[in-house]
This record gives sequence, structure tokens and C-alpha cells, in this order.
Amino acid sequence: MRSARRRSYGAEGAPYAHPSPATVLERGRSAPYFFLLPGTVLFALFFALPIGYALWLSLHTVRVSGLGLGAGAREEVWAGAENYADARTDGELLDGALRVLGYGCIVVPVMLGLALVLALMLDSDKVRLTPFTRLAIFLPYAVPGVVAALLWGFLYLPDVSPFYFVLDKLGMPQPDLLDGGPLYLALSNIAVWGGTGFNMIVIYTSLRAIPAEVYEAAKLDGATPLQIALRIKVPMVAPSLVLTFFFSIIATLQVFSEPTTLKPLTNSVSTTWSPLMKVYRDAFGAGDIHAAAAEAVIIAVVTLVLSFGFLRAANHRNKQEASR
Repeated sequence: MRSARRRSYGAEGAPYAHPSPATVLERGRSAPYFFLLPGTVLFALFFALPIGYALWLSLHTVRVSGLGLGAGAREEVWAGAENYADARTDGELLDGALRVLGYGCIVVPVMLGLALVLALMLDSDKVRLTPFTRLAIFLPYAVPGVVAALLWGFLYLPDVSPFYFVLDKLGMPQPDLLDGGPLYLALSNIAVWGGTGFNMIVIYTSLRAIPAEVYEAAKLDGATPLQIALRIKVPMVAPSLVLTFFFSIIATLQVFSEPTTLKPLTNSVSTTWSPLMKVYRDAFGAGDIHAAAAEAVIIAVVTLVLSFGFLRAANHRNKQEASR
């Protein structure tokens, strides 16, 4: 039986003309660009444009005529690589980079080591209250960095800290964590306390994705829980470890809120303790936004080079292991 062909009618009763297949195909091809348009505009306005403006500022400087008073006394002129040459020989910027290097040597291995151990413990069948424990470990990551630095900063002060009160009652020595070498441990503790939970979640999620058959086969072969953790779980979550290490490097090079928040509590933290603090001081303290832009570009380039080099080395190693 032949089916009756339905006709569509518009609002005024006239037959509705269906679009041709070519028109539908053309609309389908252009649809992804409409979906990408909002993200592209936001990327251009809030990411690409600020980077381009920073580059433009870093290549200019302000020339002052006379006393710098009156119209035309301050003129923005082309400086080329002058700001970059000054930043490259800036001792304060280099000292800040060395301090951040020492800070990162403490934070990154301790934080990732704790995250891996905690993730392996939570992945064990013998652990109870896993959801509560996982949430408790992750909770410090939800605390803003400034709030965490203030919290630990007052815990470091001998006059208000309950830890120092207990040490005093026990007759034990009371170290000053905000002076000298212990300052690195104090700052590192804040970063480890806040970042371990996030890295633990990333590694733990990767562990939960491992098929149970792999563990069953290892148990049938007589592998102990420790051997399963070291020889199966850790190698299989290596991509997650690379990812967390990558994020940790970037966060370490961009450390700013912790030392800035602790600065009013101690004289050991200068305004140029980290490279980003040096950029902030030059831009808003000294008013030299062009030199600060050059320093910010150098920090961004160094971060990009280190991150890209690490990822390239990790990918090369994975390819070598896969080819064996």
C-alpha cells in the first residue's frame, strides 16, 4: 500500500518549502564554528589579547624629559630588547629564581610522594570509610591559597600558635619557622597541605580505572600486595604522575600568594622573594610596568620551556618502553 505523502504548511496555510540537501549540509558544516565562536572570543579577549599587550609593553619604555612634569614630559618610546637585557642581568630576579628552585625541590617530591602513597592506600580493599577519607584529604585544596597562608602563618607565630604553647609547656625548643632556612619548610608545608589532595584524586582516579582482572592475575601468580602496588599500580598510573608533576612545576614557578601573605608576619620575606613578587613590585610599587612586562614574559617562556622539555622527555621514555 502506498503511503500518503504529508505536506507541511506555514502559518498562513501556504505549503512550507523544505530546505534542500545541499542547504542542510552547508548548515551542518558551519554549525561547529558557531559553537566555537563564544570560546574563541573569550580566549582572544582574556588570554591572547593580554599576552599580546604584555609583549608590546615589554618592547617599550618611558622616556622622561626634564623634571617629568607637564604635557609631553613623559613619552613612551620603542626600547627593543633593552628591558629583556636588564631583566637578564637583574640580581634580584635571579635570586628569586634560585629561592623558588629550592622551594620546588622540597614541595614537588614531598607532595607527589604523599599523593601517591595516599592514593595507593585508598585503593586498598582493607581501607574503611574511603569516601570520607578521600574527602578529608581533598578538602584543603578547596581552601583558597590566601586563607591557607593566613591560617598557617598564625600557627607559625610563637605568640598565638597553640603548637608553641604546647612546646613551651613540655620544655621543648621552639624553632622560629619564619626566619632563615626554616622559612622554606614553612612555605613548603602550606603548598603540600593544599596541593596533596588534588594530586591524590588524579592518581586515585587513574588507579580505579585499572581492570580488576590485572590484579586477579597477579594474585594467581603469587604477587603480594606490596609487589602489586610497586610493579603494577605505580607503572600503570605513570601518565597521571607525569600530569601531576607537570602541574606542580607550573604552580611552583608561579608561587606568589603564600610568601606575599606571610610577608607582613616576618622580615625574612622580601618584596622580591619570588620572581612573580619581583614583577608585582616593579609594576605596582616602582611603577615600571614595561620592565615588569619583560620579566613576566621571561618567566612565562622559562615555564613553557621547562614544561615542554619535561613532557617531551616523558613521551620519549614512554615510546621507548612501548617499543620493548
